[in-house]
Amino acid sequence: MSKKNSDTELVSNRRASHDYEILDTYEAGIILVGTEIKSLRNHGGSLQDAYILVSVAGDVILKNSSIAPYRFGTTFGHAERRERKLLLHKREIAKLQSLSAEKGLALIPLSMYLKNGYVKVKLAVARGKRSYDKRAALKEKEHKKAIDRAMKEQ
Repeated sequence: MSKKNSDTELVSNRRASHDYEILDTYEAGIILVGTEIKSLRNHGGSLQDAYILVSVAGDVILKNSSIAPYRFGTTFGHAERRERKLLLHKREIAKLQSLSAEKGLALIPLSMYLKNGYVKVKLAVARGKRSYDKRAALKEKEHKKAIDRAMKEQ
């Protein structure tokens, strides 16, 4: 059996692009235990309300993410909302640590996907949008849609 070379998205955080202005993205590995990978492959995960913390010791931790218990697993499964450690290079951790200390910036997970058989987390350095920014973005999106519709009709 051959492995897929393409990326397969398992879980996405669709509210992130609406609530935040994405400044930079990173790819990180994640430490999973037990049947978490099987549950993720069955799309049993959620990144809603999840965030990322960088500790003083240099650990990058994914908090408040949910991976549902695997249906066919034993009673000794995994905790649904446990802290999960992310794997990054030291330079990336140092950069994320300095960025997270900056006022107004947050570290948020965008998606979880399979890459060469391993689960990866796409995380972003983001700045929160205000309500008027969101309205402007929606107005711009509708304007672009109207232009595309007009071009298609011609």
